[in-house]
Amino acid sequence: MFRTIGDGPPEWELLLPPEVLRLPGELARVDALLDDPAFFAPFAPHFHPLTGRPSTPVECYLRLMFLKFRCRLGYESLCAEVSDSISWRRFCRISLDGRVPHPTTLMKLTTRCGSAAVAGLNEALLAEAAGQKLLRTARLRADTTVIPANVAYPADPGLLARAIRRIAAAGRRIQAAGGATRTRVRDRSRAAGRRAHAIAAKLRSRAAQAREEKQAVVGRMTGELAGLAERAAREARRMLDGGRRALRRAAAKAAALAAAGVRDAAAGRRRGRLRRAADDLAGLLKVTTTIAAQAWQRLAGDMPDGASRQVSLHDADARPIARGRPGKPVESGYKAQVTGNDDGIVPDCTVEQGNPADGPQPAPAVARVIKRTGKKPRTVTADRSYGEKSIEDDLHALGVRHVVIPRKGKPGKARQAAGRRRAFRRAVTWRTGSEGRISTLKRQYGQDRSRLDGTEGARTWTGYGVLACNLVKISTLAS
Repeated sequence: MFRTIGDGPPEWELLLPPEVLRLPGELARVDALLDDPAFFAPFAPHFHPLTGRPSTPVECYLRLMFLKFRCRLGYESLCAEVSDSISWRRFCRISLDGRVPHPTTLMKLTTRCGSAAVAGLNEALLAEAAGQKLLRTARLRADTTVIPANVAYPADPGLLARAIRRIAAAGRRIQAAGGATRTRVRDRSRAAGRRAHAIAAKLRSRAAQAREEKQAVVGRMTGELAGLAERAAREARRMLDGGRRALRRAAAKAAALAAAGVRDAAAGRRRGRLRRAADDLAGLLKVTTTIAAQAWQRLAGDMPDGASRQVSLHDADARPIARGRPGKPVESGYKAQVTGNDDGIVPDCTVEQGNPADGPQPAPAVARVIKRTGKKPRTVTADRSYGEKSIEDDLHALGVRHVVIPRKGKPGKARQAAGRRRAFRRAVTWRTGSEGRISTLKRQYGQDRSRLDGTEGARTWTGYGVLACNLVKISTLAS
């Protein structure tokens, strides 16, 4: 059942001294901003208005998520800190004798509502700021960055070794739930571990060996790991087929008992565990086959296509993105475009899978900003990766008067003369502040790594970070 506000504090709590009930300055400003009922609407489609267990009040969940991203806390740490702080309890609308929501409750709400809810929250916040004339869009600057996925360095040998271990664990889960109990699957985790450790030891060796010899050893071990993964996947498919047959038999038995008016709760729980284990193993086998194929491709001397290369077992949408940064030439994750204004507010932010070109992105972003505010920006600036004439034409067609984007390649004489103008150079200098805004989002609002898997998860995670940043900036302007 959908709940927007909680029961409120008990009467005895209102008798406490004002010094105890007073919120710190920033929390008081954000609390006043979040009192608008418009922030409840994005969550309504995800709950039934009347039936079901009462949900966590939206006003409480919103404030908890703000604290999580503002202070960069995990779900468990967040709930522990809120439980021990009077001011944070007051901010989250939780009475002093009330129970703080469990961390798993917050996780489930976040994944259940997804990116659609947080996009609606950002729309409501920007609409409120525009209504109060706090959202200045005379100048906009755009830049792209990588939102790293929650993955380790994606070397094929490590991925194959982890896949073999997970296949064995998933098979044990299926048999523990009563599926494919007579199917034998060999656990190849130790063999995979020995080969992975041999690769690591060879790479760490300081012996005076030729580079070709090390590469030959690493290639041979990688091929053995790929062969082990393929054999483990073939055996696991037989177990998966047996588990699904057992699942169909259990479902038919449950239907017969239900027709007779008998309900077996324990059998239903076992059936649910078996279904989840079978689904996990099916997805794991698909990813393992892809990783083994790309390992064989690399051993054959071909480089796998980055647009389709698997870099994680649990995050199938993450892709390698080459950015050319010193120390991190390639990052694994998602590409985001951040559009900012003079006050540090982020009026638009998008997250895309893979590494799409920068060029086509600024015009749709500016169009969304115009739709939100009803005003056309006077100046739009970006870095050289956007420097194409078609991009400038698209922005001029939207009503932008000054498009300050250095062109790719060697500019002509007319373009060189325009680039030497003081207004052009000032706008280019102001554009570099977008890198500082991205750095702030990563350092202070958790955008240095997405803790949610998939493109949907990355959009949800990034959206809450942008929401927390905008709440701080807009509440400061409104005070």
